[in-house]
Order: sequence, then structure tokens, then C-alpha cells
Amino acid sequence: MVTKDEIIQKAKDAILDFDGELAEEAAKEAIANDVDPVEVIEHGFTAGMNVVGADFGEGKLFLPHVLAASEAMNAGMKILKPEMEKRQSETKSLGKIVLCTIEGDIHTIGKDIVGSMLSIAGFEVVDMGRDVPVKNIVEKTKEVKPVLVATSALMTTTMINQIQLEELLKEAGLRDQVKTMVGGAPCTQDWADQIGADIYGESAADSVAKVKAAVLK
Repeated sequence: MVTKDEIIQKAKDAILDFDGELAEEAAKEAIANDVDPVEVIEHGFTAGMNVVGADFGEGKLFLPHVLAASEAMNAGMKILKPEMEKRQSETKSLGKIVLCTIEGDIHTIGKDIVGSMLSIAGFEVVDMGRDVPVKNIVEKTKEVKPVLVATSALMTTTMINQIQLEELLKEAGLRDQVKTMVGGAPCTQDWADQIGADIYGESAADSVAKVKAAVLK
């Protein structure tokens, strides 16, 4: 029999080895052995992605490595997601969150980790993907009526679209009905304050803590 620690280590190794098949194997073993998918995601997949992200920041890895690690995580997440949804259906959702990487930006690593952590925390995450036009975010906000709209920007040239989102949400009469969060390497608390966003997410853990504090008052 495979132990919980072995499964979690395999999940982490899958990310570090950019191995989607290994990630799927770890996810299937977790379900077969009744290991909480939250632990596999948090201590396995997310822990691996944090290492990859740190190595990327230090120049030890490059963008293709980050994308390959993200694809491996997604392969494992596809296996675990139905199990997570089944468990979440037994508990009350804390609300919907619209999440995406903003228009012009194709980076997903931070967004994917934050989305996973918010799901773990009990939110229903509507992930719109990457390079999402601002007007589409506004339309999705009208459609699903989330408690929060969260956008990630990894470049200074795309973070300006977060200003446009704030403006279009106001024009649509939605801004006072929803909280907004910004994140990504060039974003700061000063940037969030400057554009009028409610939350600046410095890391995945920081984002979850601030979102819960903001929307569960």
C-alpha cells in the first residue's frame, strides 16, 4: 500500500520533473487510497510549483520549464477536480470568484496556484484562462455575479489593463457589487491603491487570507 507521504512526494516530484503522467498517477493513487486531494494539491503540486517559480525567478529555469510544470499540474488537477467538487458539494460554497490572466498576458503559473488555493478554501472559482479581454471579464461578472474578480498581470505593459477593468466595472454599474484583486510580479499594494482595487495578492497564501477577510465580513 502506498502511504500518504509517498503520494504527496510523487505529486511534488511530478511537477519538478515536468511529468504529466506521473502527476496523473499520483492523483489517481490519492483517490484510490482516500488521501485528501487538498493535501495533495497544497503539499504536492503547489509545493512543486513554488520551487519551479523560485528557480525561474533566480534564472535557474526558463519559461518553457514553467509552462511544462504548469501542464503537469493541470494533468493531475483534472483527475482530482471531480473528487474536490464532490466533496465541496457537501459543504456550502463561500461564493464565486472570477479569475484570469489579463488581456495581453499569457502567464498562468501564479493564477493557477491561486485558483487551486481558493478552491481549497471553499470558493467556486470560474477560471477564464489567460489573455482574457477586459470586456469579457465584465460580461462574465454580469453573468455569474461573483463576490470577487481577480486578475493576474506579469508584465508592466499588461497591468495597465487592470485600470481599464476597474473603469469598465464602474461603467457597467458592477463595481460596488464586487471586490477586485490584482496580483502578479509587477503589481504592488501601491498599484492596487492607485487603481482602486480592493486587494493586492502578494502570494497564493496571502491572496486567500485577504479574500476570506474581505468577502466573509
